Amino acid sequence: MVSERDIEHIAELADIGIIKEELAEFTGQFNRILDYFDILDTVEESDGYKQDGYNVLREDVACPSLLQEDALKNAGDTEDGFFKAPRVM
Repeated sequence: MVSERDIEHIAELADIGIIKEELAEFTGQFNRILDYFDILDTVEESDGYKQDGYNVLREDVACPSLLQEDALKNAGDTEDGFFKAPRVM
């Protein structure tokens, strides 16, 4: 079982703000999730479904793409023929 202190620690590591009033609810939810994993651990494996390893992806096929002007038609902002996105950092 996971304690409220464990949940506080996990929230701190994940940089998730959890207020004290939410701790009990999150702890219960977390423990129920772990209980489901315990149930899954009890399921026995069967040999019923086997799949040979093979590539299920299609072969790459070159096809015509949009012209640069068409691709940029609805762009909010462009620069030198490219999409311009807001600066992140």
